[in-house]
Amino acid sequence: MVTIKQLIVGFLSAIGIGVLALFIATGWYIVDETDQAALITFGKVEETIAEPGLKFKMPWPIQRVEILSRTTNNLRVGFEERNGELNYTDEAKMITGDENIVLADLIVQWRITDPEEYLFNADNPEQILFNAASASLRGVIGSSRIDAILTDERPEIEAKVRENLLSYMETYKVGITVMDVKLQNVELPNEEVRRAFTEVTDAREERLTKINEANKYRNQLMNEAKGEQDAIISRAEGTKAERMERARGDVARFNALYEEYLINPEVTRQRLVLETLEEVLPGTDIYIMDNNSDTVSYLPIRPIERRADQSSEGGNN
Repeated sequence: MVTIKQLIVGFLSAIGIGVLALFIATGWYIVDETDQAALITFGKVEETIAEPGLKFKMPWPIQRVEILSRTTNNLRVGFEERNGELNYTDEAKMITGDENIVLADLIVQWRITDPEEYLFNADNPEQILFNAASASLRGVIGSSRIDAILTDERPEIEAKVRENLLSYMETYKVGITVMDVKLQNVELPNEEVRRAFTEVTDAREERLTKINEANKYRNQLMNEAKGEQDAIISRAEGTKAERMERARGDVARFNALYEEYLINPEVTRQRLVLETLEEVLPGTDIYIMDNNSDTVSYLPIRPIERRADQSSEGGNN
């Protein structure tokens, strides 16, 4: 006959075996190098574990673990893969600010940075991220012109989409951080529209080419004019310096003559007359004549100078 004591011992043994089995089954977990673990105690995240290795915890239902990735994930917006090919989805169709239709697709790179928010603040955080990315892209495309979207404003569009998406995710608080946003393709919906836009783009490029050529020609003319201007200024400055030096020399000669004039005015006056005649009538024989007597006396200046020159040359020889 089984006694009450035996029943109690058997019951406690069964509980102990059950707890041991439960611990063996749910009391440990492994964190991989690329993962992080959220340790949940009675429905609340008690700790986030990023260090890899074998870990132990209280058995279920006291504690449980959610393993989440720490790697960067890619979210596609506007296209999907079908049978090995990428095809646009309905989210890719957008209207630009000047009322044109384009097809645009986006890749969002994101990580889980707050496991508690990711697990408990939303039922589907990735869907929220997808909707926010689609809304951000549509908002930026809807405020931009088609020619800017298809040509040179792709980096600006990516930056604006990323800024808007970061703002949305900070508001929603679903534990996701956006790392980067990459605009993949922006295309026109059909071949006819693409051909028309190509013609417009070619015309715009030709216009820019003509403008660049005109600016180049203008700059060339301006450089030539600037060089000619500098040459004229340089010659003018040279002439100015030459005339100033000549004027200084004239002043010095005048001062010297004036000093000699003060010493002997008559001789200086005659000398000036002779030098003036020499300058006005070069190569002419000059005679000094005296009319004070009945007999005309004269002094041939030029023959005397010639004889003096010949004498000096003969002496040198």
